Amino acid sequence: MDDPDADELGATKATTSPFAGILTAVRRHPQAWIIAAAAVGFVIVGSGAVALGASVGASASAAVGTPSASPTPTVTPTPTATARPVPANAAAASRLRTCSVNALTQDARLGTLEAQVLNATTGEVLFDRNGSQPAATASVMKVLTAAAALQVLGATYRIPTTVVKGTEPGSVVIIGGGDVTLSRLPTGQASFYTNAPHIDDLAKQVSAAWDTATNGPITKVIVDASLFGGPVWQPSWDEHEERVVQGSTAYVTALQVDGDRNDPRAVESPRSTDPIGRAADAFAAALTTATGNNVTSITQGTAPAGAKQLGQVLSQPVSALIDQALAVSDNTIMETLARLVAIKTGAGNTFAAENQGVITALKPYGIDTTGIHIADGSGLSADNAVPPSYVDRLFVKVLNRDNGLGVVYDGLPISGKTGTLGPGYARFTGANSIARGAVLAKTGWINNGYTLAGVIKAKDGTALTFAVYALGKVSDNAKTAIDTLVTGFYKCGDNLSNN
Repeated sequence: MDDPDADELGATKATTSPFAGILTAVRRHPQAWIIAAAAVGFVIVGSGAVALGASVGASASAAVGTPSASPTPTVTPTPTATARPVPANAAAASRLRTCSVNALTQDARLGTLEAQVLNATTGEVLFDRNGSQPAATASVMKVLTAAAALQVLGATYRIPTTVVKGTEPGSVVIIGGGDVTLSRLPTGQASFYTNAPHIDDLAKQVSAAWDTATNGPITKVIVDASLFGGPVWQPSWDEHEERVVQGSTAYVTALQVDGDRNDPRAVESPRSTDPIGRAADAFAAALTTATGNNVTSITQGTAPAGAKQLGQVLSQPVSALIDQALAVSDNTIMETLARLVAIKTGAGNTFAAENQGVITALKPYGIDTTGIHIADGSGLSADNAVPPSYVDRLFVKVLNRDNGLGVVYDGLPISGKTGTLGPGYARFTGANSIARGAVLAKTGWINNGYTLAGVIKAKDGTALTFAVYALGKVSDNAKTAIDTLVTGFYKCGDNLSNN
């Protein structure tokens, strides 16, 4: 039964309590007030405007039902508007490549590896291991020398050997222009250098131009080899190994015959200690035959200014010299080209001038030469310093035949087929023969490194440029390890991963 006093008591409380109306409303609609209270609580908590201590205090006061004095209003400072950060344009997603050759790079035969591979079409670096570090190139340097020679000498330039009338009675002066291919073999006999000029042809020209009635017989040969300055041997080269044992390199002189080989027909043959003297003797002997005079007096000197020219023979064009030098890695041709580049650019006529000369000649190709050091033209010196990244970019231009560099492309050895990558050199054999014919590259070897750089026609049709240096305490088996790595590049093509 309902208690009548209960309503009456409630009515009394509603009249006297400051919260009476609110409490009545709560009793009548409890669910709505619970929802409203929860919403208010959410706003208070979410705003973070009231400190935790103040909130707890206010809650405690409300709990005991004691009204408090109106608090002094707190002015909340209006926050200063700040610009919202705007994200930069997202970089385009790069392709996820999955073909890894990392296991091949761990081959101990590679020593300290420096390598880089580019997609030659897009310029994207697909693979890099210390690729920006300048280091010794070995004979890969010949590609730089060839590019420099094409730039400043030109593909059609022919190196002259000239004879002029001397100031002494019965004397002629032979002037060396740097042609190392001039042969002492009789005309009609082929020397090692293809289509080389012959010194007996020069002697016949002199004999025909000489006026014996006026000048008397030719009795004396003066040799002018002053075009090249000394020293004749790069100090960092191993002379006994290269000049005598390997027979790969001659003294760098402006006059010599057959690259100063003992055997004019051999790829490699020991060289002498006096290439100028050997050439002068050959010319004097040819003059004796051509004139019927006994020409035995030979001295060194300088050609008089404005002297009458009596004869001249020319080398094959620079393009042909480069083609042969790249195919068999001929050091002597490349050394004379580097020296002629230094002279043509005004850098000087010594080994020391080649750094400035070759770098000056390379600049028009538009590739940054920072950090490059040129110690010689052949790559024999361990003091050469060129990063694989530079070589890669130069080979992109070679592949595209920019600025006449197609001459270099055409001269590159081909894997398993030609030159120093061909039969007899044990390159790209066995499992690596899958890349036979697909790699066009320059080989290199010095005592502290093996190198290979060039162009790969990859299995997927992508054109790649690459440079691989295996440096340090490496041996001949580094060549197989390099071939295996390059074959890996060939298989991967544009899917080559840097991981």
